[in-house]
Amino acid sequence: MTQQSIAVIAGDGIGTEVVPAALDCLHAVASAHGLTFDLVGYPWGSEYFRAHGRMMPVDGLETLAAHDAVLLGAVGVPDIPDTETLWGLLIPIRRGFEQYINLRPVRTLAGVTGPLSTTEPIDFVIVRENNEGEYSEVGGRMYRGRENETAIQEAIFTRQGVARAARFAAELARGRRGLVTSATKSNGIVHTMPFWDEVVAETVADVGGVELEPVLVDALAAKMALKPWTFDVVVASNLFGDILSDLGSALTGSIGVAPSANLNPERRYPSLFEPVHGSAPDIAGKGVANPVGQIWSVVMMLDHLGHADAAHHLQASFEAVLAGGISTPDLGGTATTAEFTRAVLTEIDGRAEEFTATGSTVSAGSTTLS
Repeated sequence: MTQQSIAVIAGDGIGTEVVPAALDCLHAVASAHGLTFDLVGYPWGSEYFRAHGRMMPVDGLETLAAHDAVLLGAVGVPDIPDTETLWGLLIPIRRGFEQYINLRPVRTLAGVTGPLSTTEPIDFVIVRENNEGEYSEVGGRMYRGRENETAIQEAIFTRQGVARAARFAAELARGRRGLVTSATKSNGIVHTMPFWDEVVAETVADVGGVELEPVLVDALAAKMALKPWTFDVVVASNLFGDILSDLGSALTGSIGVAPSANLNPERRYPSLFEPVHGSAPDIAGKGVANPVGQIWSVVMMLDHLGHADAAHHLQASFEAVLAGGISTPDLGGTATTAEFTRAVLTEIDGRAEEFTATGSTVSAGSTTLS
């Protein structure tokens, strides 16, 4: 097999702690499965911004385009505006590489106690349209500093953008339980949301074999908090998907365990994998950051790169550690980042024969990446 190349950007805050932990796990599982990766680190982020006035070089996208995937830690620091950090690194990558699907699994993990008093297993996936919608660059500000200062932000919805997100969600649901829930607000947002509803309905019907359930986003948020186990695949616009996925992660116990994939399904460009959590400056440098979100993002990356057995192996390993009662402080445990990672490495080694001798039989979750 041709060696695959992975660009690694640890970024800011706890990203510089959880990325090395996840790479240790990647090395271990790759060794067990006879895989080799060319890992190339890039020191881009807020420190780079302080030195160069940019989050990445002018030719950063051209540099990343030579890789098969990008693994990102976190972006953001308190003293630099998010409009510089986020819009200087992550969003240009998402848009320059047409990573129009943001995929976020939400699933109950053994050993992780969520805020809900239920034993019902939670297992759904949020498909967030990732390139347009409410997060457009169209708009501006005028009369700055005056009492009539005005800010205008345009939401951009295209038929292509909505349809490809809806198609991805429907095809994903067809391999799961067959239910697509579409987040809308067509009773209050009178142009873009009815358009969203129409295109989603047409696209899901064209895919076939799945049920479509449009739900107003406020009611959807309430239902997600009350009965999250009833969802299968949720498709949402950029803003709605961003908010709902954080809610879903919190319901399963901690945003620290949540992974995500920014996908270019056609594979014309590399896809990017990152944990949902931010740079967490309040705990950065203390050695207590939860590496699960980053490790799970590596699982999604391995699956995307065609290494399902290795992905299953790594997933089963970190889940076994959590089920065994070892966790970081955000989950009520006492393990440090290093201690948790060492426990995962022990599990990887102990489960090597299970996943390499006869092939893996354990699902790495219920997301299948295209």
